[in-house]
Amino acid sequence: MDYKKIFKTRAVRAAVLNCLRFIPDKTMLRIQYWIKTGRALNLKNPKRYTEKLQWYKLYYRNPVMHQCVHKYEVRDYVAKKGLQDILVDSYGHFRSVDEIDWEKLPDSFVLKTTNGGGGLRVVLCHDKSTLNIDEVKQQLPVRKAKTHSGGREWAYYGLQPGIIAEQLLVNRENPEAGVNDYKIFCYRGKPKYIIVDVDRYVEHKRNFYDTDWNRLNITSDCPAADREVERPENLEEMLKAAAKLSEDFPYVRVDLYNVDGKVYFGELTFYPWSGYVQFDPDETDYLFGEDFELVKE
Repeated sequence: MDYKKIFKTRAVRAAVLNCLRFIPDKTMLRIQYWIKTGRALNLKNPKRYTEKLQWYKLYYRNPVMHQCVHKYEVRDYVAKKGLQDILVDSYGHFRSVDEIDWEKLPDSFVLKTTNGGGGLRVVLCHDKSTLNIDEVKQQLPVRKAKTHSGGREWAYYGLQPGIIAEQLLVNRENPEAGVNDYKIFCYRGKPKYIIVDVDRYVEHKRNFYDTDWNRLNITSDCPAADREVERPENLEEMLKAAAKLSEDFPYVRVDLYNVDGKVYFGELTFYPWSGYVQFDPDETDYLFGEDFELVKE
């Protein structure tokens, strides 16, 4: 079923999911998994990566996850791991847009809500003099703490909302395209696969690699890049950082940036694509699930 043809905007889909919040998580995940993948969800003996992510939502309850998905509080987690050098500069943490002192912000920056938003509630400002503050207020509304999420992602439940202002990382060759995003699949502190998103704000593409930077013949719901992505010279530094940040969890995706030879922290993602991504070949779903150990915290 192509539900996006029925509910054509993300706002409408979010409203529908909000109306269905009375449905228990397990039941809702079974429904969503069937709608989005065309398969029944196996929670008793999951083998697929996408199935294990649904199990993870329901049964893995490590309270540190709440800190790790909060866009501001995660900075303390990264620093306690001895990796404060990879944090981007922070310009402030606010309860709402109305609290921001625009004069104190640099000419370029990023604004984003602290309790997530699927990449929607993010403002990239390349030139403060051209920023429309009224539009920013519309794009970054601060809502109440989450009691549920559309994808029933437990780590986001109860997060206190807010807005942070941070350093804007720039692709000097093509500023409008955005910097490459290195998404490292880690299993209990062991990096295994690297997904590289390129041209994220123009013609988004995605390549898959192993940790030796061998290109994998895998695609997903995002087209592959029509070029090879150059192996970062400091790839080993990135992998060490990812290993350190992921050692407390059975699985987490560690997102990093690498700009002008310097590694920067992006975020920690426990439920990539909410566990509904489709891989080609389909065997990839099993491959990515092999090292994903299911344990109840």
